[in-house]
Amino acid sequence: MPSQRVSRHAFFGGSALLFTASATLTTLWCASMSTTGEMPMPNGWTMSMAWMRMPGQTWGGAAMSFVGMWVVMMVAMMLPSLVPVLWRYHEALGTRAGAQPVRRTVIVGVGYFFVWAVFGMAAFPLGAALAAAEMQYPALARAVPIAVSVVVVIGGAVQFTSWKARHLACCREAPARGRTLPVDTVAAWRHGLRLGLSCSYSCAGLTAILMVVGVMDLRAMASVTAAITVERLAPGGEGVARAIGVVTVAAGLLLIARATGLQ
Repeated sequence: MPSQRVSRHAFFGGSALLFTASATLTTLWCASMSTTGEMPMPNGWTMSMAWMRMPGQTWGGAAMSFVGMWVVMMVAMMLPSLVPVLWRYHEALGTRAGAQPVRRTVIVGVGYFFVWAVFGMAAFPLGAALAAAEMQYPALARAVPIAVSVVVVIGGAVQFTSWKARHLACCREAPARGRTLPVDTVAAWRHGLRLGLSCSYSCAGLTAILMVVGVMDLRAMASVTAAITVERLAPGGEGVARAIGVVTVAAGLLLIARATGLQ
């Protein structure tokens, strides 16, 4: 029907605009942070400024800035795989009285990214504390390249676990058309929270890799985004996740070889 086509075009057009805006802001953030330089550390690596306070900035201000940009970054990274799920939720609500599919779908999306915001709130103090320890203890700083390599291997290994498969299946699941869904705001919010938790658990390994490789590295962001999108949307998602795990573990072993001077 014409109204359905208009609704579909509006939904995907708005999603495209949101993705473009978030991707642009993320790129600008990374560029602005890179202009401040990176701190050289022992053993030839550099400290990301994402975990540092800017001159004149309080720790509270630094945390708020990080979480704000973390959420924007997560919107850019997760939206490509989330949009089809949200659209199927929108369709499942249908045109029942009081359904308000646009409003409920927005609430689901907000709940989803609220979960990611909470993870960002937890990540910043841990990252800042670790960065401070690395600056204070040179021996710890020298071990970072090997530690990063090990995290990459572990993140790749997670792709083979039943835990990963279970949460990935939840991420790929969406309400089927014609299924009766609650139309109240609280139900939509809870649905967004559940979806956000399942998806954050599903890509925990890949997110950990992004955190240690470089939270401001656009190439790392693009690679993780592509991996998450493909494993959630492509047919046979579990097999795709395992293939990504093979590549990731191989990359981690290569990094270990370089860090230990075996290559």
